[in-house]
Amino acid sequence: MQSEPVLQDLIQALRCLPGVGQKSAQRMTFHLLERDRQGAFKLAQSLAEAVDKIGHCQTCQTLSSSDVCGLCSDQRRDQQLLCVVETPTDVMAIESATSFKGVYFVLNGRLSPLDGLGPAEIGLDKLADRIKKGTVKEIILATNPTVEGEATAHYISEMAKKHQVVATRIAHGVPFGGELEYIDSGTLSHAFSGRSEV
Repeated sequence: MQSEPVLQDLIQALRCLPGVGQKSAQRMTFHLLERDRQGAFKLAQSLAEAVDKIGHCQTCQTLSSSDVCGLCSDQRRDQQLLCVVETPTDVMAIESATSFKGVYFVLNGRLSPLDGLGPAEIGLDKLADRIKKGTVKEIILATNPTVEGEATAHYISEMAKKHQVVATRIAHGVPFGGELEYIDSGTLSHAFSGRSEV
C-alpha cells in the first residue's frame, strides 16, 4: 500500500530529532493524528513560534527570545563569576541543580578541528572581548569531560591567564552514590588526580 505523501513528510520531519528513528517517528505521527490532534496543533504552533522568536543572547549566546536573556540582565547575579558551558541545556542543568549565582557564556559547541569547529566558530572571540572588559574575575570551565571538551577548557584557561583572570575547572570523577568497582578507569584516574583535602 502506497502511503500518503503528507504522512511520510511528517514522519521524515520528526526524524530530525535526536534519537528518533523511523519507527519512533511513525509512532509519534500516528499518536498525534489518531489520538491527540489538539496536542498536534499545540505542538505545531509552539514550534513555529519558537523558531520565529527565539535567537541567541547577545551577551552569553544562550537561546533567548530577547536580545539579552533574563540571566544576563538579572542585576542580582555576580557579573565577576563567569561559567563557560557547551550548550544551553548545560545552563539549564546547572541552574536546576546548583545555587550558582554568576553568569554564563555558552559556546554552542566545542573545539573540534576535524568537524571544522575552531575558536571563531564557537564564539571564543566574543568570550575574549568579554574578558577584556575587566569585569570577569573568575571563569568556571564547565565543558564536558571529553577530549574536545578538555581541549576547549585548556584553550580558554590559557586565554584567561593572558588577562590575569582566574580559571577554575568543575570537578570530575566518582559520582555521588557511585561504587568504585563500577567506575571506569579513566574516571577513577581523573578523580584521584583531582582529589582535595577534607
